[in-house]
Amino acid sequence: MPEPPGAMGAPPAADGHPAEGNTAEGNTAEGHAADRRDATAVMTGFVRTLRAAGVNAGHQRAQSFLTALGLLDPAVRRDVYWAGRLTLCAGPDDIARYDRCFAAYFSGEPYGSRRRSASAVVTWHTGAPYGSRDGEGTADGSAPPATASRVEILRHRDVARMSEAERREVGRLLAMLEGTRERRRSRRHRPSTRGTLDGRRTVREAVRHGGEPARLRLRAHRDRPRRVVMVVDVSGSMAAYADVMLRFAHALARAEPRATEVFSAGTRLTRITAELRHRDPDEAMRACSAVIPDWSGGTRLGEELRELLRLPDPRGAVVVIASDGWERGPAEPLGVQMARLSRIAHRIVWANPHKGDPAYRPLTAGIRAALPYVDDFVAGHSLAALEELAVLLSERRPERRTTGGGQAHA
Repeated sequence: MPEPPGAMGAPPAADGHPAEGNTAEGNTAEGHAADRRDATAVMTGFVRTLRAAGVNAGHQRAQSFLTALGLLDPAVRRDVYWAGRLTLCAGPDDIARYDRCFAAYFSGEPYGSRRRSASAVVTWHTGAPYGSRDGEGTADGSAPPATASRVEILRHRDVARMSEAERREVGRLLAMLEGTRERRRSRRHRPSTRGTLDGRRTVREAVRHGGEPARLRLRAHRDRPRRVVMVVDVSGSMAAYADVMLRFAHALARAEPRATEVFSAGTRLTRITAELRHRDPDEAMRACSAVIPDWSGGTRLGEELRELLRLPDPRGAVVVIASDGWERGPAEPLGVQMARLSRIAHRIVWANPHKGDPAYRPLTAGIRAALPYVDDFVAGHSLAALEELAVLLSERRPERRTTGGGQAHA
């Protein structure tokens, strides 16, 4: 029986110091209730991380996980590991993903690493967000090990307000994202136990048996991943988010290299799919920087979408536009090209970093011109928002059939 990654320590007391022994002296009923709420929030965040990684951890499995932890000790790493593995994994294919997510979420290190973290699975009382001070890393400038509470805080923090160490940690977590994809029916067939008659294989089988009646052979359509075309705005107004969006695109390209195309958009459209196929995310970012000529420039989304529509890539694909919608020129051409794009794309998803602000309203001319043709209008300001975007791309959605513009889903 393998050991779960990392080591466990005793949960700290309310004053932040490790508790001595396992006695409950000095704990109040209010403290127990607060601890239970904190533990539930942390474990629910872990379930969301598994979903984003492609593990089918639905609501019923999540409830079973929490019920199992109620009978065990959530401060013991081994109990948390096996409770989750036995309730959240649907089959053997989920175990490797579960191990990677468990190691990253609870100890900040890869599964099987020799270095073991001395921190507990659950930091019951967090003294400060992520570091000793807001945005502070370790002495050498690197991000501290990401315990559960730190990762949960980091998941929902706006990328524009992160320190350099926190950005590196988010980049590391994005590199582990499983970019699963919506499936579509292919024209090609595969042998199957149910489906339509495969006349060619049936006749060959009969010939092999000297013309004697043979078993009927059946076939069914193959499933293929739906293609995703992602356009990342690298203009000046997106400077705080462009790197994270490109790292998210790298995760998609790494997961499905044949079904992903990525373009940068500023004052011109640049295909960067080949550069993002480097396995190392940092090397991929350096390769993109070398080929993108319009970093932190203006935005001409209307002209760039017109150039994109001259290519065969968007037809039948899910088109993801990562932009704040600040159009340098008039907004009417953007609306015209979005209308054309909606007629040939399977779906259009617009990820706007500013939508994560509760006070945000889509009032800019570019967004107002584009929204009638957007199927899903989502946020893109944090790690949690990008995880939700990955889940959205893995879900089967009906193809848009509206004419004259539709309505975006928030």
